[in-house]
Amino acid sequence: MINRLRVLRAERNWSQGDLAERLDVSRQSVNAIETGRYDPSLPLAFRIAELFELPIEAIFASPSKGDVA
Repeated sequence: MINRLRVLRAERNWSQGDLAERLDVSRQSVNAIETGRYDPSLPLAFRIAELFELPIEAIFASPSKGDVA
């Protein structure tokens, strides 16, 4: 899954640890999502979208759909 998580996090000057704390997940989970080694569960994807105040589709996209918005 393609995602903009690293960019969105960097725009806010948050470390992976900062984001992990806000999402109540491990820093390793944030790293794995950012690098595409792990796709978040739907509830976690919703928490991420709510945190960044964006629709899920603006953060995550299927590789077959191309880049995220």
